Amino acid sequence: MIHHPERQFAVADSVDKAVAARVGGAAVLAGGTWMMRDPRRGQDLPHSVVSISGIADMSGLAIEADRVVIGACVTHAALAKALSGIAGLECVVAAAEGAANPAIRRAATIGGNLCTVDFPAADLVPAFLAHGAMVELATAEQAMIIDMTEFLERRRRLLNTAILTRVHLRRTVVASAHARLPLRKAGDYPVAIVSVAIDEGGEIRIAVGSVEAQARRWTALEAALEGCPTATLADVGVLARDHMDFTGRDGVEAEGWYRCQVLPALVRRAFASLPGPEKRA
Repeated sequence: MIHHPERQFAVADSVDKAVAARVGGAAVLAGGTWMMRDPRRGQDLPHSVVSISGIADMSGLAIEADRVVIGACVTHAALAKALSGIAGLECVVAAAEGAANPAIRRAATIGGNLCTVDFPAADLVPAFLAHGAMVELATAEQAMIIDMTEFLERRRRLLNTAILTRVHLRRTVVASAHARLPLRKAGDYPVAIVSVAIDEGGEIRIAVGSVEAQARRWTALEAALEGCPTATLADVGVLARDHMDFTGRDGVEAEGWYRCQVLPALVRRAFASLPGPEKRA
């Protein structure tokens, strides 16, 4: 523990110690790509910080026959490299290797991307939503595993005392894709993000990020496509327009109406980039 008249900094070597520090009010630091820019956003740096980047249990990535388990401290670059070429994980790879810029991707962690509550443009959130990911959390009482939708609904309260430790991906997705629309190139926050995943049984999951304050599944479009299994790419665009139920957020990079307007084309792009037989004509 490093003490300063105004600040405290601790390095945790176990999940239990990190959770204890979090319960005590410490902010969690891993890659630091978001926290270290607090002053530029007009925010003070946290009074107390606990670093978790050295916890071995949170730094591994296991690829198993039925699932992939990703430690929260795995970086975007490491994730993209480890999962590259694995069928069904295309949207996660594209999200990891397309976010921000190379320097950020080498430092920014998976846990940080999911736990930054006030960052609507996080690429991995819609990718994990579409994939049907489960999130593992450690608390002072017990570990819990919940799905991504529930995590997003509860994360502001959960993360007051819990720490995200792992993300679990089931190997039931046969094809997926990720499309993002920045107004410029590297380093720009995307105006809109769409992730698509198709399960072995044909279930389609579509998730949208950056359009609203929080990423979410596009269940209205999912249901429409389920009722139209032979839909072409042109049909997908029409159905997206007909089932537009988003209220776009205004931001410095784009106004809310524009985020919604580009969604049908972005959905078509995502479906067009699906690999193999799942691609639509």
